[in-house]
Amino acid sequence: MDQSTDPFAHFLGSLESVWINAMGFLSGVIQPGWRQNQVLIVLGLALIAWVLHRFSDRGVRNWVRSRQGWAKWQLRVIVQVRRRLGLIWFSLMAYMVYTVMQNVTWPSRSYLIGLAATLAIVWVGIAFAAQLVRNRPLRRIVTWALWIYATLYFLNISDDVAAFLDGLAIEVGDVRLSILTLITALVVIGALFTVARLVSQATASTIRKNEEISPSMQVLAVKGIQLALYGFAFFMGVKAVGIDLTGLAVLSGAIGVGLGFGLQKVVSNLVSGVIILIDKSIKPGDVISLGETFGWIQTLGARYASVVTRDGKEYLIPNEDLITGQVVNWSHSNDFVRLDIYFGTAYGDDPHVVRKLAIEAASSVERVLSFKAPVCHIVGFGDSSVDYILRFWIKDPTGGLTNIRGNVYLALWDAFKENDISIPFPQREVLMLEDSKLALSRKARTTAPD
Repeated sequence: MDQSTDPFAHFLGSLESVWINAMGFLSGVIQPGWRQNQVLIVLGLALIAWVLHRFSDRGVRNWVRSRQGWAKWQLRVIVQVRRRLGLIWFSLMAYMVYTVMQNVTWPSRSYLIGLAATLAIVWVGIAFAAQLVRNRPLRRIVTWALWIYATLYFLNISDDVAAFLDGLAIEVGDVRLSILTLITALVVIGALFTVARLVSQATASTIRKNEEISPSMQVLAVKGIQLALYGFAFFMGVKAVGIDLTGLAVLSGAIGVGLGFGLQKVVSNLVSGVIILIDKSIKPGDVISLGETFGWIQTLGARYASVVTRDGKEYLIPNEDLITGQVVNWSHSNDFVRLDIYFGTAYGDDPHVVRKLAIEAASSVERVLSFKAPVCHIVGFGDSSVDYILRFWIKDPTGGLTNIRGNVYLALWDAFKENDISIPFPQREVLMLEDSKLALSRKARTTAPD
């Protein structure tokens, strides 16, 4: 079997090529000559750049502190420049030295210096371009990956390294999976995912600005576009690197059945979220009550709904609970909400006057609607009070319910105080006895027959 058909022989040949190139470069550096001189010049420039970085960083820091009113993006640029001042200084000096040596001596005597200057400039450009990636760990991975690729490319060993990585492969039947294929797949899929994310963000921004689309349909449209774009990016990335998905059909089916049993709740929440978005029973901005939770729907996710309460707590309620449980939507079909409060007055107060004062007090509160006039009814005769119910309507449940009830109670208090209406409360008399004998004698006198 020749080297072209034996994967192991191909791997050894690639490794030998990389090793020969590395040893040739090291032998040229060790021996006195212009190659060694160029390496020493590069090391000297690196030392000078480090010293300049130490001194210039302090000046840049003081200059930035003297500036006020800068935008955030300007401050981010300055931070990135400060972090890479040494590399910037090195690239500038190396390029200047390379330009001078190209004009005063043979071009081959400054090749390594030009290569170092080019790599430094490319590294600086990659560092700034990688800031487009918002996730910090992912940004570091992208930066280092591009640095390594650029270095291998400008050293003219990228083909040898690619052949070396392609030799590290696993073959199962007709399927051959190498390290190079995996890296290529990750790069292609990552690039397609980035494009899909940018397109989905731009599309989502356009959809959210359209006031003619309801909030629930906006969320549904955004989720559908994201799912379609990311799914298309994944399959296109896999096909682009030459991986045949038909061979994985049986395996993916078995995995799907296993995941179906293990992720029943997750799938149930996903389906429930789609149903909620389609029937528009709950949408962002609605005021709901679910058990002891009362708050506003902030966002509708694929798995849960975010409900923010008046005290700032954010509850993540699974979509399945919103479908199967009893949910009170205070603003489903309209924003009108009727509230009830209970109170009692003394039997000596005229109930006709009490009802009139209660209606006037409720009507004086700002958020109480006037075209749906408050009403007050007697609901019973208690042990120590005549019991009433006061009903009134509001149109803005998003403004809170407890605060409007408190304002109506306060208006009732002021009205009753001005008109001498008393609010009774249970009273008890406690008799303090001096000793047990006195208590027994008093008991005997009270129980003795006449």
